[in-house]
Amino acid sequence: MAKCYVTGKKPLFGNNVSHSHRRSNKKFKPNLKRVRIIEDGRVKRVWVSTKALKAGLVTRA
Repeated sequence: MAKCYVTGKKPLFGNNVSHSHRRSNKKFKPNLKRVRIIEDGRVKRVWVSTKALKAGLVTRA
């Protein structure tokens, strides 16, 4: 899985805990989108989290 170009968010690992308290592995994935952005006057294609997109931290091409 990719990592956010702006915020650095990446998958985290933890446990699913059932009602009987049995544990199994779980992967928490960030909500990433592959977008075209403008950086230093050039167009780049990168993975960006939706939170960074909504906050306006990148300029879309």
